[in-house]
Amino acid sequence: GQEGGDDRERGAGGAGGRSRTWPAAPSGWLNLLPTTRLRVAARLSPPRTRGDRIAAVLRVRADGQAPEVASRPSRAQRLAGRLRSGLREATEELPTDARALLPGLVVGDTSRVTPELEEAFKETDLTHTLAVSGANFTIVLALLLGPPGLAPRSERRGLAPRLGLHLRTTALLGGLLALAFVVVCRPDPSVLRAAACGSVALLALATGRRRSLLPALATAVLLLVLYDPWLARSYGFLLSVLATGALLTIAPRWSAALRRRGVPPRLAEALAAAGAAQALCAPVVAVLSARVSLVGVPCNLLAEFAVAPATVLGFAALATAPVAMLLARSLAWCGGWPAEWIAAIARTGAALPGAGVDWPGTWAGAALLALVTAAALPVGRRLLRHPWWCGVCALLLILVVVQPPPLARVIKGWPPPGWRMVMCDVGQGDALVLAAGEGTAVVVDAGPDPALVDHCLRSLGITRVPLVLLTHFHADHVAGLPGVLRGRSVGAIETTALEEPPDQAGFVRRQATSRDIPVRHATAGEQRRSGPLSWQVVWPPPSPPTTTAPGTESGPNDASVTLLVRTAGLRLLLLGDLEPPAQRQLARSPAAAALKGVDVLKVAHHGSAHQDFAFLRRVAPRLALISCGEDNTYGHPAPGTVAALRAQGATVLRTDRDGALAVAGTGRELRVAGD
Repeated sequence: GQEGGDDRERGAGGAGGRSRTWPAAPSGWLNLLPTTRLRVAARLSPPRTRGDRIAAVLRVRADGQAPEVASRPSRAQRLAGRLRSGLREATEELPTDARALLPGLVVGDTSRVTPELEEAFKETDLTHTLAVSGANFTIVLALLLGPPGLAPRSERRGLAPRLGLHLRTTALLGGLLALAFVVVCRPDPSVLRAAACGSVALLALATGRRRSLLPALATAVLLLVLYDPWLARSYGFLLSVLATGALLTIAPRWSAALRRRGVPPRLAEALAAAGAAQALCAPVVAVLSARVSLVGVPCNLLAEFAVAPATVLGFAALATAPVAMLLARSLAWCGGWPAEWIAAIARTGAALPGAGVDWPGTWAGAALLALVTAAALPVGRRLLRHPWWCGVCALLLILVVVQPPPLARVIKGWPPPGWRMVMCDVGQGDALVLAAGEGTAVVVDAGPDPALVDHCLRSLGITRVPLVLLTHFHADHVAGLPGVLRGRSVGAIETTALEEPPDQAGFVRRQATSRDIPVRHATAGEQRRSGPLSWQVVWPPPSPPTTTAPGTESGPNDASVTLLVRTAGLRLLLLGDLEPPAQRQLARSPAAAALKGVDVLKVAHHGSAHQDFAFLRRVAPRLALISCGEDNTYGHPAPGTVAALRAQGATVLRTDRDGALAVAGTGRELRVAGD
């Protein structure tokens, strides 16, 4: 959650522990610090789901009021709150990705991380960098004790020996640092895991005795499970233990083997650490995501070089913010560069067409992946003896992951040559791509999922988008906008004038503002061209429709931007989500004559039953395309709508059954192909 800074501290009670009521504020509860005592009227309710760590839910009768504070939080928690608030203020002016990542790396504050960025980190197995982990704590400990490779001589490296501190004093300082780490980052299970794993690293750095590390890890796990038995059922805890165990047992052996084969020591250690952690954690990750990442190891290797400087600079900004905000901002600005690098690695890796493969998300699937990994290790060991075969395998893996469009076109036959329009398969939503030249396309709507529309555009080789046209602001048409903008040159965004729902309209404007993309409104009569593509806006009129009221479901639908597109002799009518009232008005508009007998119709509102069938008879398309999600709960497309279109002789295709659909040909010859 967000930190309230001074406002929260002023509301934390007065002298002598007298109770005080906070000013009413929506974030009054979110800004509470641990150890704060409250006085509330509440009732106990059973949790919605059984079998988790929640025994009961306390439902507070607040009547819209902020909580009444009976006593202030402890001094330690108030100091921790000021530190967290200072870090947020110091990172406020950073670029979007750095502003989101740096607080997460330092104190586990991921409130600024967008769902799209989080999904990119999941796809590349970089999720551990989004929050506090044992690796981050180990970096800070290394500053105190020295680099891990020189653990037996730890008193001769690091800040502690430079200050003349003995080993016992250094170990005590490390313990105090671990305690401060837990307080500042909040004692959540993930933070406790990080402190425990960091303590294992502390033991390694202080003693240099590798044989004691595995028993120390077992002791840390046992103590944590005794402290909180529910950790035994935590996937995150399991992944932390597996990753730490891999670094302590498998990674040193693999690193030594790589060095014997001439790999530079630092590169060998990085490769061994990333590979060992991936090998042990991948089966559990497959259970959680039903997917196996093919880019996890290289992305972690590339990101590893930036994690340490970002973490160190972030902690420095955290420590200096309460006393020297200007210095803290400078440190945060420096830390923003490596944070931006980590985000760029995640976005680039996730955007690759073959970034991952689907895998059974069951424990049987995890066991199968473990067996495949175990079988692949001897093969990999033998391949290391033959550099040429290693190169061939690496090249094949790169081709699988990158999937260059020319090669993919030869193998898959997608997209078909001469395609003019593609209806992307984005589930329950709309996303259309209109060819406007080599690597260039106009995008109409973005679907509900950034990853799906981005994958569609990449499969088509689209790198330049002169215009993104969003027919209306419902989430199934605009939520995927970040996927369209990812890694592409975008000229402008055009929308309907009715900005409802307001939250989705605000989302679109924020996305455009963050990338300096102009936003304008489309109106009937507008005619534009891009390369061989031309289109005319035929709806909505300058004044909003009179048959629907803003704020209703049909209001945004009937304000959908409707296009008549001309390309290679084909006429395509794209109706957005127009409902019968707007369809009837469109049939009486000046543009109605141009809508007769179109070649392709994008059926309105995912083929729902809300259609004006007289309008459909007037349009009389040769091909009708419907974008809808498989097994959607709306019953789209409606059987009556499909039957009415087929009765007029139209060929009806739908993405839930036919996948992505590409239209090619000319006015005389119309072809359609599915992905």
